[in-house]
Amino acid sequence: MFLRNENKVQIIDKVEGNPTKINNHPAWIAEWDLASNTATAMDGATNVFCASGMHLPNGSFVTFGGNGAIGPGGNVGSNKTAWGSGLYDTTYGDYDGTRAIRVLNACNNGEDPNSAACQWFDNSTLLSMQKSRWYSGAEALADGSVVLIGGFVNGGYINRNTPNVDPTLEGGAAEPTYEFYPTRGTAQQMKFMTTTSGLNAYSHAYLMPSGKMFVQANFSTIMWDYTANVETPLPDMPGKVVRVYPASGATAMLPLTPANNYTPTILFCGGAVIADSDWGNYSFPNINVWEHYASNDCQRITPEPLDNSAPTYVQDDTMLDPRTMGQFIALPDGSYLIVNGGTNGTAGYATATGQTFTYGAMPYGMSLATGPVFTPALYHPNKPQGQRWSRDGLGMSSIPRLYHSSALLLPDASVLIAGSNPNVDYNASTIYATEYRAEKFYPPYFSAPVRPTPQGVPKNLTYGGSWFNITLGKNSYSGSTNEAAANTTVVVIRPGFTTHAMNMGQRFLQLNNTYTAGDDGTITLHVSQAPANPNLLTPGPVLMFVVVNGIPSNGTMVTVGSGKIETQPTQPVQELPVSVRSTSNASGSAPAPAAASSSSSHGLSKGAIIGIVAGLAILAIVVFTGVLAFMRSRNSGAPSPAPASSGGGFGQGAGYPTTGRYPGGDTAEARASEAFMPLHGNHSAYDMQQVHSPQGPGGAEYDPYRDYPSHR
Repeated sequence: MFLRNENKVQIIDKVEGNPTKINNHPAWIAEWDLASNTATAMDGATNVFCASGMHLPNGSFVTFGGNGAIGPGGNVGSNKTAWGSGLYDTTYGDYDGTRAIRVLNACNNGEDPNSAACQWFDNSTLLSMQKSRWYSGAEALADGSVVLIGGFVNGGYINRNTPNVDPTLEGGAAEPTYEFYPTRGTAQQMKFMTTTSGLNAYSHAYLMPSGKMFVQANFSTIMWDYTANVETPLPDMPGKVVRVYPASGATAMLPLTPANNYTPTILFCGGAVIADSDWGNYSFPNINVWEHYASNDCQRITPEPLDNSAPTYVQDDTMLDPRTMGQFIALPDGSYLIVNGGTNGTAGYATATGQTFTYGAMPYGMSLATGPVFTPALYHPNKPQGQRWSRDGLGMSSIPRLYHSSALLLPDASVLIAGSNPNVDYNASTIYATEYRAEKFYPPYFSAPVRPTPQGVPKNLTYGGSWFNITLGKNSYSGSTNEAAANTTVVVIRPGFTTHAMNMGQRFLQLNNTYTAGDDGTITLHVSQAPANPNLLTPGPVLMFVVVNGIPSNGTMVTVGSGKIETQPTQPVQELPVSVRSTSNASGSAPAPAAASSSSSHGLSKGAIIGIVAGLAILAIVVFTGVLAFMRSRNSGAPSPAPASSGGGFGQGAGYPTTGRYPGGDTAEARASEAFMPLHGNHSAYDMQQVHSPQGPGGAEYDPYRDYPSHR
């Protein structure tokens, strides 16, 4: 899932038997319109299951790899290669995606959305990787290119055989190399893939200010010079907690700010501690992983300390729940939301384990996890240790979000939550069924009576160069003008490409600024361009927010850099003017927030989770006919209980009461687990008319790199 532009979200599924069809096969791609809350199915050619993805400098997005062609029941496609993998399936209409490179333009300048240029380019005969990659790591580089790391060749639970006599190649099932997009030559072997054999799917990779890359997998960590292919070992993960898939801990780079001199710190929370022999192999785990708690451990590491000291992991506050498949979302106020996941087990699905021999004996269907965590939590990186986690007053979902769930920051600073399908194909009858409902999480700042409305937000940022002005009228804040000006920040957030509880490319960077506070209550912000180091924030699209007293404006999509894959131009950073305070008692005209209110004049409860529609999902794209949205029962005398979680009461969270008027017109004063209201009014069901299934674009296929043959 990713934000295509300010108005559209792309949702990409694995190929499966979704009810909606396009061009006579199940749809596995849809585009969600944020204004109308409607989905439009889009056609795709190759199987995107467990691909990686990243932004490009011009605002396009690109996905890499995936699975071979499959048909009903997850079986290998009807047309096979000589070694038995799927080339094409006549029922589901999908082609082999293991080497595919797929490109989608942003189409944010009034282009015809049905034109070929606004559809996915997905033709592996013209554009493909050198190697087959499933669950590959991906990270953008300073020139806008992308490095692709490791992966499976054919997929499985973990990336190894037992006994593990060939930790590098696994008899041809593991891909231990890295390559670049656009290509920089032959794919090269990466020693780290051997070191971390088995547990290196979706390796965590973060570009550092020096241009080197921090990489973490299994319980190992390195600093990697990818230009020379030189690895420098860093400390192991304390406690040997595994954070990569399928342990699937939450991870994020914390805010890059002038106060920390734009020094990256990486946060890891959750995952799994399982004995190495118990992890199993490509087929399944050797133990019933759902009987084991996930980790609640959190660790920080600063890979390139300013004082040149040796990097080390530092114990952070433990999470409020143990969690696997939790996901961090950077919010404009500098906090991090964690949502989704379970208290027990791991990601992935299977029909058996080393302790449970038949599918009929599996207690949760194919799911290897249970104990859904229904209550989100907020992490505050700048609070004193011991005070960084909170969830007081946050709403509570009633939808299990386990394997194949996802979350994404939206331009209005809410968070879209969707997906969950721990099944090999579409399955509506198992305990953790294919999930077609989506929700929005509204962070506590939605309780503010007004949001800032900045003027003069640019459409482009350069690396260094001249500062620019953004203006805030007195209706954008309440209280003292001087205090509001001193407590205003300008931040850019890249929401990233979100899949499997990860946000590839997610970044939060605060631009430096000073201010002039006018005697009439107007605040003029003098704002620096991006730092003159593209390693800190690689070129491409970001959302710019102006945050006053912790309340963000709506985000504006801005392009950082030249818009091209090239060495980015940099300029000296122009010095900002000194801040000027108002000499009068100027103040804002916005209503002051109620000190103890849990809801806003807009009717959004603090920390509310609101159901959007019975039909949007990250992995199951389109709506059922007649599927019910979970609405509050107006006639019942008592609320329906939230689903119970396993594991000694973990997972439900606090479930604190919230009060407010939810979108759709329903006034609710109830447990937040009841606050699931569709955004189309008080309808309890949706039909297939909400999802458009256009035919593919006519005419010649659009090749986004037709003029750049060297990129193929």
